Amino acid sequence: MDKLTDRELHALVSLLDDTDKEIKEHVRDRIISFGNDIIPFLEKKWEDSFNPTLQKEIEELVHELQFALLKDRLVQWKNSEDRDLLTGLWILNTYQYPDLEFDKLNGDMHQIYFDVWTAYKNDLQPYDQVRIINNVIFNQLKFSANTKNFHSPGNSMLSNVIASKKGNPITLCSIYLLVSQKLGLPIFGVNLPNLFVLTYKSEENFFYINAFNKGLIFSRSDINNYLEHLKISPKNEFFEPCSNYDIVLRMLRNLVVAYERISDVEKAEEIKELLALIS
Repeated sequence: MDKLTDRELHALVSLLDDTDKEIKEHVRDRIISFGNDIIPFLEKKWEDSFNPTLQKEIEELVHELQFALLKDRLVQWKNSEDRDLLTGLWILNTYQYPDLEFDKLNGDMHQIYFDVWTAYKNDLQPYDQVRIINNVIFNQLKFSANTKNFHSPGNSMLSNVIASKKGNPITLCSIYLLVSQKLGLPIFGVNLPNLFVLTYKSEENFFYINAFNKGLIFSRSDINNYLEHLKISPKNEFFEPCSNYDIVLRMLRNLVVAYERISDVEKAEEIKELLALIS
């Protein structure tokens, strides 16, 4: 950030509600050039102001700076070697909760993992291992499907789902997946039409898990029946594990639909921008 005195910064920000459009644009560009370092100053200025026009300008500026940071993080994530799932979900989460720290989300996920780990036994058959995970996540910790507000944007925000214990298929599967993989289990996401599920896939065992239905175990023929019911031709991707990148893309698509359903066109367009950025 350029070395401006507090007085100069105050003077600059107070020009945000100038009636001259050209001056206002110049001031906005100057403030944005300071990057995210200026956000705490802007937030303090917003609190101290009694001018609703100025407050609105500050809100828009802060959002613009936070959105630019989110885009940078998302591109870095896409270009990273491992495309860590929790990091990707945290970046999306900061769209609605920009102050959320990765360490907070990581800590919350670690607590869920710890609860499962204390009940878990390595020497069991895969079906029994899955039953233990199901029991802890769905019975003990009370995670469940958010059927009442299925299309709420909050369902795609991991921190929200951890706090409310209610989520959509992909967020519930993500929690299940992160815990399972930390336990060393070969559990992966599967991109089905209209539903996201999991698969347990090793050389000896191959079955599916529906986290939206309390970890219900099902088979390949059940997927065929499901596709037949939807009148959709089977494709390999409907049966095979998908990548962390696919999960984040699907989460973004869900968010577009969620914002469109509540007629928040602006947010839907911003999420489409994020999709385009990493597609």
